[in-house]
Amino acid sequence: MTTKPNAAEANGPRKPYTPAGQARSAGRTEPDAAEATGRRKPYITADHVSSARRTEPDAAEADGRRKPYIRVGQASADRTTRRFTVHHDGVTIPVTRGGRGRPLVLCPGLNSTQADLHELTDLLRRDHDVVTFDLRGHGLASAAGSYSFESFLGDLAAVLEPGRLGLPSAPVVVGYSLGADLAVNYAAAHPGAVAGLVLIDGANPVPEPFITEDALPEFRTMFEDLAARQQGSLTGREILELNVEIDAIRAGILDRYRRIDRPISVIISTSMAGAEERFNRNWRAGAERLARELPHISTSWLDADHRLVFTHAPEIAQIIRTFMNGT
Repeated sequence: MTTKPNAAEANGPRKPYTPAGQARSAGRTEPDAAEATGRRKPYITADHVSSARRTEPDAAEADGRRKPYIRVGQASADRTTRRFTVHHDGVTIPVTRGGRGRPLVLCPGLNSTQADLHELTDLLRRDHDVVTFDLRGHGLASAAGSYSFESFLGDLAAVLEPGRLGLPSAPVVVGYSLGADLAVNYAAAHPGAVAGLVLIDGANPVPEPFITEDALPEFRTMFEDLAARQQGSLTGREILELNVEIDAIRAGILDRYRRIDRPISVIISTSMAGAEERFNRNWRAGAERLARELPHISTSWLDADHRLVFTHAPEIAQIIRTFMNGT
């Protein structure tokens, strides 16, 4: 898909999108290092998988060393952080827990990892007990034989298995992109298991599927390129099939929302696909439909694309804190 800027981007700042009757959360306007030098960070325009992976290594990675995961019962060099593994369905899921305060579980999306979400995680750990993990085939998690939506949902359920984490109360689950869809489906199937949901640019009841028959070749090429560049466990075909499955799941996701009797906050990007306005319109229409049909759900808009969890971490952390304080 094209990544050329649209007319508004080429001629200056994009006019912010504000849904009728709703306030827009202010996004940061200062450019990052790549933008300041005239280089744009690449992103994928498909809503479900467009999380741009951060490529800057941390200190340990730069030296060729990977931070070890520590099993339950072992001491961590960082006294505020524990690392352990969950074994489920033939896969090993690395889990990290740190911070103090009310419990919060952060679920990454497709092609994103807990390491990618480190900025948001660090901000939240200042006043919350935050649990993060990697989905199968991502980050330090092992590869798997299946990458269906149901298998990823099983990973989240395994991490949240009652008694496993030893949390003092039900956690608020924060999901990004695919992680948001997993959070909604988990909460709908497990009444009382969560204290609330914060859904970041996912679980959107869009009126039209993103991957249509005529768009299949375009998406197939895009996902094959994504899989080759990231050198992860998922193939381009598996990413495509998962996105088709997610489109079908989102067609009925309003019914799952209606089964949840806990507070929900939704954070939506105004330009999910960057310059691809046809996808942006579909994305915004889905969020507006959700707000119209389920007005008790809190909706915040950020003037950003699907990378908002990386580019607007402080704003997202503040929305989450406000939500936590009100539940």
